[in-house]
Amino acid sequence: MLRAEWAVHPPHPRLRPFVARYIGYSQHGNTLAVHRGLPSRHITLIISLERPIRVVGMPRADQSPGEFHGLVGGLHTAPSLIAQDAVQRGVHVELEPLGLHALLGLPSAELAGSVVDLADLGLASLPERLAEAPDWPHRFRVLDDVLRARLTDDVAPAPEVGWAWRRMRAAAGGVRVDALAREVGWSRRHFGERFRRELGLSPKQAARVLRFERAGLLLRARPRADLAELAVECGYYDQAHLTHEWRALAGCPPGAWMAEELPFLQDDDVWPGAESGT
Repeated sequence: MLRAEWAVHPPHPRLRPFVARYIGYSQHGNTLAVHRGLPSRHITLIISLERPIRVVGMPRADQSPGEFHGLVGGLHTAPSLIAQDAVQRGVHVELEPLGLHALLGLPSAELAGSVVDLADLGLASLPERLAEAPDWPHRFRVLDDVLRARLTDDVAPAPEVGWAWRRMRAAAGGVRVDALAREVGWSRRHFGERFRRELGLSPKQAARVLRFERAGLLLRARPRADLAELAVECGYYDQAHLTHEWRALAGCPPGAWMAEELPFLQDDDVWPGAESGT
């Protein structure tokens, strides 16, 4: 029988423009063989407090599988496949893409579609420090200390891109790219180039990810929802369009994902905001 514990905590106020939240997790009796790491609005930093994380399928076909005590995954448009153990314990950190340069010293675009070892980012000691901490509050304080020490104030994205990204997030991808370009006073081509240069995804790709993420949140909150109605609510043409996008971004249709993953992901404290799209 699955026993799961979650601990959700906000970062230090100084870090909040750059880090969305910390999530501690502990699962015993896990029976899911492979977890799908789905595309989302966040860059993910994951540290295992048990066995190394085994990524058996990368979001990008040219990157080989690997094992990591800690990793950072960039924005992506395909799932990462992570082998699961019966006992799992670790920390998941949601990073804001446009704050990555100030936090880790490189733009989000350099990580797009990739999984990178924490050691390659100068954080090789972080997994051991978290493992030595006695409980979740202490682990979250370690994260605050380490990330605040890395923070620099002299790197900021173009304000037009930051504004457009916030607009896209607020609308869950439901805003036209040409309208965003007009509102920031750029041509569509220039807007697309600058946006991709900062985030590593085109505006169209980012909108796809945000719509997809919205659909996933609604499925968690309303697992018996009519898929045709949910598709329209999330900005898809119809249920067939929704299913096509899920096959592309999750590697499976919504029904298969719900059967595989949903029993492990239903927790209102961990997955809030499904009704608002935030």
